[in-house]
Amino acid sequence: MKEALEKIEVSAKKLLEDISDAKQLEEVRVKFLGKKGELTAILKQMGSLSPEERPVIGQLANKVRADIEKALTERAAQINAEESEKKLAAETIDVTLPGKPCRIGAAHPLNKVLAEVEEVFLGMGFDIVEGPEVETDHYCFEALNMPKHHPARDTQDTFYINDNVVLRTQTSSVQIRTMEKTKPPIRIISPGRVYRSDAVDATHSPLFHQIEGLVIDKGITMSDLKGTLELLMKRLYGENCKIRLRPHHFPYTEPSAEVDIMCFNCGGEGCSMCKQEGYVELLGAGMVHPKVLEGCGIDPEIYSGFAFGIGLERITMGRFNINDMRLLYENDTRFLGQF
Repeated sequence: MKEALEKIEVSAKKLLEDISDAKQLEEVRVKFLGKKGELTAILKQMGSLSPEERPVIGQLANKVRADIEKALTERAAQINAEESEKKLAAETIDVTLPGKPCRIGAAHPLNKVLAEVEEVFLGMGFDIVEGPEVETDHYCFEALNMPKHHPARDTQDTFYINDNVVLRTQTSSVQIRTMEKTKPPIRIISPGRVYRSDAVDATHSPLFHQIEGLVIDKGITMSDLKGTLELLMKRLYGENCKIRLRPHHFPYTEPSAEVDIMCFNCGGEGCSMCKQEGYVELLGAGMVHPKVLEGCGIDPEIYSGFAFGIGLERITMGRFNINDMRLLYENDTRFLGQF
């Protein structure tokens, strides 16, 4: 039995030299130390030994078990080290290779101009207010002095969800909501997306962006409106920029005006872009209609105010000399990369 135990130890150590992974290591452990292993089988024969032989063989069996377990542990550590080295070698990064360039984006031209506009108005003490893009007929039309069947609605080309819910055609609805909730003085701009059923071309889109402004306070006049717009245009287009106001009609302002800007292409001299007039139509504005104030609970005998609406796309095209609105929506990096 002594020879059998020594033979088991030699055999186990020899097998351990040839294994290369954890699975084979476990197979060796089971083969020699498992419940049905070779060492266990020898120990089951201890009952046939004489009382004098049992302690000697028992001591030897324990030594063999300890030696095999130690050999298993050492070989497991070697296998783990070898596998770690292989993994590190496979994952090695050559730090001498040039890195991949990281393409850094930039703000969209619409967002750039919007940020400039917001900065100007924040500097004048205005607040920026947003509202829902899906609006009720009341906020989009009726509260703006455009009751049902008003002819001005025919020019809006509105997207109707049902008879009372629409996609807003202007952000004037935000002005109404603000006047209903806030007591004067009020100074806000309301930028956001608006929707009209327009065919897509170089100057029209069914989705575009507006920036509407509203000021309500005591003693507000048309000169305040003109001065505010002049300051904005000079900040956007330079100190030589000029604007002019032409009489117009909007249901929600009285008096109303179309505001033109000196042509940025010819500097007011007259060209094909401005149709030889020297000015380009830019936005609509006027003094808030007394009926609109009354409908929002503001006394028109005490307070007055002005409102205006600017197309963000239009001033962006003028700011960067872009001749086709569709370029702003196509996400062509060759175009956007210029800004």
